[in-house]
Amino acid sequence: MARMVDMNLYVAFLVAAFALCITPGPDMMFIVAMGGRGGPTAGVMAAFGVACAMLVHAIAAALGLSALFLTLPTLYHVLRWAGAAYLLYLAVKAFRDRSMPGEEGAPAGPGMRRAFWQGAVTNLLNPKVILFNVAFLPQFVDPSLGHVRGQFLVLGVTIVVMGFLWDGFVGLLSGRLAGLLRRSRRVNRALNIVSGTVFAGLAVRLAATPK
Repeated sequence: MARMVDMNLYVAFLVAAFALCITPGPDMMFIVAMGGRGGPTAGVMAAFGVACAMLVHAIAAALGLSALFLTLPTLYHVLRWAGAAYLLYLAVKAFRDRSMPGEEGAPAGPGMRRAFWQGAVTNLLNPKVILFNVAFLPQFVDPSLGHVRGQFLVLGVTIVVMGFLWDGFVGLLSGRLAGLLRRSRRVNRALNIVSGTVFAGLAVRLAATPK
């Protein structure tokens, strides 16, 4: 790694990336809501889905594909509205969910696979993540060292791992706390409403802020 990246830049990147990872944002709110609906496993799997999507974004940035969104505004807006629509879909599902954990034929919240894919799709359909990679990662790349794509990948993988470790912990914690509260139908219903409100709020945030 020392031959591929500037270690001073890399240390600065670690500090900046850690600060970004622990700062509450849309992905973290989504993971908390998923953990609240589906329990600890769903929270962790949602975090894993987000991490895999972030890796896709990092690879796209390394290949220069992310820059297309700067030159093709229409593509950016199409993705933005698709992401908002998907979040609204998840919000409606949460609002309509009146099942209780353990009820036969009516599982509460998403399963492992669904939680993973919902986390991945939500992140992939957020063009702001793409623009973030375009703006953030190049600050810690030194072209004079060569291997620019390799530097992008090292930075991208680093922030993906850091993000998953933190978000996975958050998803696990939110799921366990929700599990303690989901012993009454009224509280269970309230948690679903809170999760739906989070999804709806993220959808409005994504749709209302074009850039």
